[in-house]
Amino acid sequence: MATFISVQSKKASEVDLAKPLCKFIQQTYPAGEAQSDHCRAAEELNKLRKSAVGRPLDKHESSLETLMRYYDQLCSIEPKFPFSENQICVTFTWKDAFDKGSLFGGSVKLALASLGYEKTCVLFNCGALASQIASEQNLDNDEGLKTAAKHYQFASGAFQHIKDTVLSALNREPTVDISPDTVGTLSLIMLAQAQEVFFLKATRDKMKDAIIAKLANQAADYYGDAFKQCQYKDTLPKEVFPVLAAKHCIMQANAEYHQSILAKQQKKFGEEIGRLQHASDLVKTVASRYDEYVNVKDLSDKINRALTAAKKDNDFIYHDRVPDLKDLDPIGKASLVKSTSVVVPISQKFTDLFEKMVPLAVQQSLSLYNQRKADLVNRSIAQMREATNLANGVLASLNLPAAIEDVSGDSVPQSILQKSKSVIEQGGIQTIDQLIKDLPELLQRNREILDESLRLLSEEEATDNDLRAKFKERWQRTPSSELYKPLRAEGANVSNILDKAIQADGHVKERYQTHRDTISLLCKPEPELNAAIPSANPAKTMQGSEVVSVLRSLLASLDEVKKEREQLENDLKSVNFDMTSKFLTALAQDGAINEEAISVTELDRIYGSLTHKVQETLKKQDELLKNIQNAHQEFSKMKQSNSESNLREEVLKNLAVANDNFVELVANLKEGTKFYNELTEILLKFQNKCSDIVFARKTERDELLKDLQQSIAREPSAPSIPSQPAYQTAAAGGSKPAASTTPTPAPRTMVSSKPQPPARPPPPVISTANTPVSTATGATASPAPLPGSSAASTAPSQAQGPPYPTYPGYPGYCQMPMPMGYNPYTYGQYNLPYAPQMYQNPGQAPYPGPQQPGYPYPQQPYYPQQ
Repeated sequence: MATFISVQSKKASEVDLAKPLCKFIQQTYPAGEAQSDHCRAAEELNKLRKSAVGRPLDKHESSLETLMRYYDQLCSIEPKFPFSENQICVTFTWKDAFDKGSLFGGSVKLALASLGYEKTCVLFNCGALASQIASEQNLDNDEGLKTAAKHYQFASGAFQHIKDTVLSALNREPTVDISPDTVGTLSLIMLAQAQEVFFLKATRDKMKDAIIAKLANQAADYYGDAFKQCQYKDTLPKEVFPVLAAKHCIMQANAEYHQSILAKQQKKFGEEIGRLQHASDLVKTVASRYDEYVNVKDLSDKINRALTAAKKDNDFIYHDRVPDLKDLDPIGKASLVKSTSVVVPISQKFTDLFEKMVPLAVQQSLSLYNQRKADLVNRSIAQMREATNLANGVLASLNLPAAIEDVSGDSVPQSILQKSKSVIEQGGIQTIDQLIKDLPELLQRNREILDESLRLLSEEEATDNDLRAKFKERWQRTPSSELYKPLRAEGANVSNILDKAIQADGHVKERYQTHRDTISLLCKPEPELNAAIPSANPAKTMQGSEVVSVLRSLLASLDEVKKEREQLENDLKSVNFDMTSKFLTALAQDGAINEEAISVTELDRIYGSLTHKVQETLKKQDELLKNIQNAHQEFSKMKQSNSESNLREEVLKNLAVANDNFVELVANLKEGTKFYNELTEILLKFQNKCSDIVFARKTERDELLKDLQQSIAREPSAPSIPSQPAYQTAAAGGSKPAASTTPTPAPRTMVSSKPQPPARPPPPVISTANTPVSTATGATASPAPLPGSSAASTAPSQAQGPPYPTYPGYPGYCQMPMPMGYNPYTYGQYNLPYAPQMYQNPGQAPYPGPQQPGYPYPQQPYYPQQ
């Protein structure tokens, strides 16, 4: 009786998780100990998958524990890694658990680049293995009963969880085994079996019959509901349906049996007999229909003994009326089982391999925070550099500090000598020439990487479009044009950045050409530089004048402001604050992260004082420049001017401007070189991303093509045979009602005898063309109508072919008697060169007499062997 249904596990194809995860880790996290730890965790995850789904598992608790740990780990990494078709693209392939495959088509399988699909299949295997472990338990002891009930309820919960989540996890039609209808039925079957285990426990513990009856009736109800759900669907193995029907009858029979005991205790002897009769009928139904699946001999004997004794007592003693089945009170129900909810972690020994890795939402928030931080720092630094360049320009236009240093009129001012020395130390004009020469090579390298990446996408997209046009609705996967939209948008953004960089490079080159000669002059030795500067009459001595002292004081203050800005710039760059804990706390408390509000608040707290100092230096510089310009006006009035001194002053101004331009050009060119090198790293990652997704799409394409070929191979090569015309059916033996193709569920109360084989069809009527022949039984066959007679107007029983000619000396097939024992349902006997010899056993009825050529099939000429 104890026949339990266990679910077959799904089989997975091998997948390398370590490689794509390590690549993502290396692209996302900086090199160091954390990156190494994450890569080692990825290797351990790959080993865990091989242990969980890469080999057949024993029906043991340890195997189930491994599966559950892998499921928990998948749930843990889901928020930490962006598994998708256009990011971490890993294609998981699983076979249908219930599909046996075909000779040419193979078994049904589905390949998806979805971590949700992998989780669903692994959870299905957890439920399947739990059902297998439960079915192996020894139900003769309490420990086995307890373990079986626990695993059946867990399996029910696992299948129910899949039913609730599979469609949202896959976003496409799943295979039959994990479809909501199938797993919903499996969940109910597991719940019914858990209820049956509690019934067995109650029976073993000899609990009250009223309780046992309610438990059995509830189990019968569960089995009946499960049978109803799957009787019209060809999704589960065929042996499941008779087992469910048998279990429904058996559990209802047990309920009636124990309720009959309760009726006997209550002196309701007629009810006792009625219930025992119903139980006996149910058991007979099982024995007649499902005896090859379940054995009910013990239960049948127990019920029949009780029924015989009850009838005997009632007939001789009580004479109580036996009520009809419909008049009996319904038996109550008591459910002691419940589907175990899937709450992660489902394993008691789970340890997160990626415990130190933050969730993807936190990673994205950190990325946005770092971008906001970089924007704030760059904006502050740009303001300070722009202010410094403005101050240098103003001083250069006023020829300061050279104007107050140039008192002799025939020597190079000290400030100009310092600028010349600085330019020469930095490599002079050769440095700029080399930097400008390197820019086109860096630009071309980036262009080639970008073009190659986009070419890979375009080629794969074209192939996908061709196959989609060829297979139409059979080509069920995300179109490449939609999948590549984020990558193409990223490529277009990089292309725009390169275009702007080219424009910036043009401005830098134009500016360099404008100031190239003056910068070259600064690179000359002091004697040549002094000779290139026009001399002038010595200015009158102004070293002791008050205006010169004021100018020197103001210029010193401006230098202090510049030095303060340099320190502020270093401070802005060096500030570092880890926002991970802030975002993790927000995610734990609210379930989501309001990145903008958190980032703005923290940036203002961290950088507020520094940005305030930046604004103070800007205001201070404005005041100093205004005072310097006023003092310079007074200085100019006091200073003697002539054409020579004006020319000298103009050259000194140009040299000062050339120095400023040299410093700015070198900074711009170095920044441009750094930009192109960093962009190369970004483009290489972009190219790897494109090549990875193209490779994954090609792999998926090959799998899909293989599946399509298998499905085409499973399809019939020719259309189905048309139904026989009505006139042929009527002529062959009269019309018969069409048999219903809808299966009928097992009756709960009615008992029917074992179905008999169909009646043997009547033999065909054999007649000659002119003379009746006596059969072995003495009956006379009616003469067949001759062709052309009045009887020929009736509809023929078969389609008639063209007339076959006969020749003198070559009698046609119609004139030759058929051999003895001819079977009209065996093909090809009339083509045998020798008639088969038929033998019969002694005492056996004689074979029918020779059949004559009134056979209703089209006639064929016979030609004797030469």
